[in-house]
Amino acid sequence: MALRRTSTVALTALALAGAFAMPADAGAARTYYVDCQRGDDNATGSSAGTAWRSLEKASAHTYAPGEKLLLRRGTSCTGVLAPKGAGAAGAPVLIDAYGSGKAKPRIQANGARAALHLVDTEQWEIRNLDLSNTGPATTTDRRAGLYVQLTDYGTADHFLVDGVDVHDVNGADFKDPDPSGGILFVVQGSTTPTRFNDLRVEDSTVRHVDRTGIGTMSTWGSGTDADAELLSSGVEFVRNKAYDVGGDGIVIHETRKARVEHNYVDGFNMRSAGYNAGIWAWESQDALYQYNEVTGGHGTRDSMAYDIDGGNVRNTYRYNYSHDNEGGFLLVCNGADTTSDGNRIHDNISVNDRNTTSPYAVISVVCGAATDTQVYRNTVVTDRADTALVSNNGPTGVTFRDNIFMGAAGGGSPINDTVSTFSNNLYWRTAQPRDTSGVNADPRFVDATPGAPDDVRLKSDSPARGIGTAVDDGTTHDYFGNPIPDPPSLGADQSS
Repeated sequence: MALRRTSTVALTALALAGAFAMPADAGAARTYYVDCQRGDDNATGSSAGTAWRSLEKASAHTYAPGEKLLLRRGTSCTGVLAPKGAGAAGAPVLIDAYGSGKAKPRIQANGARAALHLVDTEQWEIRNLDLSNTGPATTTDRRAGLYVQLTDYGTADHFLVDGVDVHDVNGADFKDPDPSGGILFVVQGSTTPTRFNDLRVEDSTVRHVDRTGIGTMSTWGSGTDADAELLSSGVEFVRNKAYDVGGDGIVIHETRKARVEHNYVDGFNMRSAGYNAGIWAWESQDALYQYNEVTGGHGTRDSMAYDIDGGNVRNTYRYNYSHDNEGGFLLVCNGADTTSDGNRIHDNISVNDRNTTSPYAVISVVCGAATDTQVYRNTVVTDRADTALVSNNGPTGVTFRDNIFMGAAGGGSPINDTVSTFSNNLYWRTAQPRDTSGVNADPRFVDATPGAPDDVRLKSDSPARGIGTAVDDGTTHDYFGNPIPDPPSLGADQSS
């Protein structure tokens, strides 16, 4: 339940009232229908045969806990859906589709702030919509497909976005804290600590949107343990797809214990003048990113697949795949006046990523110093001789251990890092950097010219087998699902 600015007496009264209130009766809640082709705004809206016609009519209603707003499949509505009201625990407000066929109901906002816009509310579930928002070309107007906005609200509980497709959003190149993009959850204000709790986006798609694909942003929290209660919690982005995104693919700001998994990003940083990454966080604690695939990153500054950035504390990337990104596989870039500590990047695969602009590389360590950043048991392979495998322009705090680094055939690919710690890695077609326990040898992949994860599995006679270091991090299997032996092998393949 949201906590707003209220006197102590009023809060006590509300708490006592809530203790004796009966839960909302979702079974008695009303369902409203919208048919933008054949409906009538003078009708009751209470059945498919008496559906409303316009988004304006649907937006004028204040929805109560458990109520439903259903839009007819195969229809297209023009304008903005901006419903009022809120759900309650166990009785969220539902926006969904009705009718025959598979075509999702479409909302085209024609350059408004958002096609579906929710403000200062909670307990909503949004399913099976098609949202677009194309207006005149602009460098000033922020636009989005789905935009949920809180300002000095308190804690907003439970949002579910499922099966929502957002496409063709041409908003201006504005990033946090008030961006353009596809599916956005934004916290603003400065007087009342505000955050989301229990926020899930799943099985949804964003395509050709500017500038952020799917994300959360906030003006509250710093990512430190002292600010943990200000961070959004229960954030999960699962099985989503992002294509042709102007800036960041999927990003979480000011969260704790978020999970970003089984997502696919193909094409990011396509039109933005800023710094962007495929999947990453800002000022977030204990985020877990796993089973994601990122490709098609454009640009040679930031535009890496994955990123440990400012204020990231105990974040973990594991079981992720990165390939064919112009900006590389991984960025380690602590921001000014922030703490980046205790982060782990392990059991991932990078194939044919590159970044040809100094001081960047397939893995780039730049910006401010981090502490206790451990990069281990990853397989990093590139087919480009004009890119470095690792580059560092001065920051400390990163250790590379038990990885496989393989450069391009013919000319090789350098490691330009005299600052980080390297221990017990395998190097092939690259110089071995101050790693007295390292191995310089052909890793003996099943395919000598890798182009996919299965290609970097180890042959039985690989010199990388069985010479790794056991790590007590709770990880029991590798990228491919194999149990991790003791001692493990170098790189991402732990098969027997």
